[in-house]
Amino acid sequence: MTGVLVRDNLDADRGSLEPLSPQDRLAWAHQRFGSGFALTTSFGIQSAVLLHMLSQLPEGDAVPVIWVDTGYLPEETYRYGAQLTKLLSIRLVVAQSAMSPARMEALHGRLWDTGQLDDLEKYHQIRKVEPLDRALAQLEVSCWASGVRRGQTDHRRAMTVLDPIRERLSLRPLLDWTQKDIYYYMQDNNLPQHPLFEQGYSTVGDWHSSAPDGAELSGRNTRFGGLKQECGIHVPQEAVEGLMGDGI
Repeated sequence: MTGVLVRDNLDADRGSLEPLSPQDRLAWAHQRFGSGFALTTSFGIQSAVLLHMLSQLPEGDAVPVIWVDTGYLPEETYRYGAQLTKLLSIRLVVAQSAMSPARMEALHGRLWDTGQLDDLEKYHQIRKVEPLDRALAQLEVSCWASGVRRGQTDHRRAMTVLDPIRERLSLRPLLDWTQKDIYYYMQDNNLPQHPLFEQGYSTVGDWHSSAPDGAELSGRNTRFGGLKQECGIHVPQEAVEGLMGDGI
């Protein structure tokens, strides 16, 4: 799919999606793109909400759910992912870097631990962006949905419900939801919380780049040693697409 094709009818589609509920936005994408539709998940603190919504769609269990496993996730995330996969009958597709963690550290060092933004960007490219792009290509995905929300980071305030991201469309069904919306949805649907939620984490990624909320930092500001808020999974190539992106 070319960048031009991605933008066909974009404004009209956004207009159609804006008034819809998150569930209806998912249904729209499933109907529009069929086998070219997928979800991404991090199995993070709030991941159960969108995954549960998918499970309620007719044939939702046929939609691939791509999980980028960096090899550095907390053990609690691996267990939580297994729990949700079984509970919600998820068609899980695990995306991993072609370079093992041990090989990466041997060749490049502990890229997350240098305090240098360039090293952190390289880490995210190797362990997150490239594996996701490869999985999207292999599955021939035209549109993918994620659970990002506008209030999570500075970048996400500029998001719309449907944006082009690296030659594909990115759907954000939960974009306008609040923390309270998330909490009550999980409570109403009896969804299990991530184990680290009880330890004060409001967001969690890799074990070395996540921390519980504290007096000085909270939310996405606890991630990546304070160097950045976004991992880059959804960030477009701005020179090509000219749009600000988001990350999980």
